[in-house]
Amino acid sequence: MPRYRTTFLLSATSADQFPPPSAPEIAFLGRSNVGKSSMLNALLGHPAARVSSTPGRTRAINFFAIHAGARVNPELILADLPGYGYAKISRSIREQWPSFIDPYLAERKMLAACVCVVDMNIPPQPADSVLAEYLENLGRDRIVVGTKADKLSGNQRVAAVGRLRKALRVDEILIFSAKDGRGVNELWNTIQNIVATARLSNDVI
Repeated sequence: MPRYRTTFLLSATSADQFPPPSAPEIAFLGRSNVGKSSMLNALLGHPAARVSSTPGRTRAINFFAIHAGARVNPELILADLPGYGYAKISRSIREQWPSFIDPYLAERKMLAACVCVVDMNIPPQPADSVLAEYLENLGRDRIVVGTKADKLSGNQRVAAVGRLRKALRVDEILIFSAKDGRGVNELWNTIQNIVATARLSNDVI
């Protein structure tokens, strides 16, 4: 895993509070209680995102600057979005989320990719499928990560990956466990490749 320093930037509850452009951004999205905060903490190697026992508590986008080595300017920004799907879906994800979520996902120029966090221990959920379709319509790159992989046997993981690939219409599911560290390096490598490509293409700063 690369050596990074993490700096908490801010919590935004409206579009005018988003941080100024400084680096490619990677957004983390997932249903409440899916293990998103634990994933972020495992990636960073220290507690940064708050792990709550109350689903749906986070109501803001939390931005974290990731610095490589002693560099002052961030290498990338991680955006931790509020959990969704705790309440029953009505008509769409956007009707549940505050209005600042939609502008971030649809209009944020620095957003290089979205990490969609799903629970491998349960069948694919309608909320995840709605989000997948929404991001696909926006043309956003997606990294789908299945959490809590340590709770499944090898055959169970294979079956779960097959169900998720079909439901979310993706070719690859990264397997992850915050408990045993499985998938941490793989996810970091994927994020690094996306950030490098974004910089080269000049799509983001």
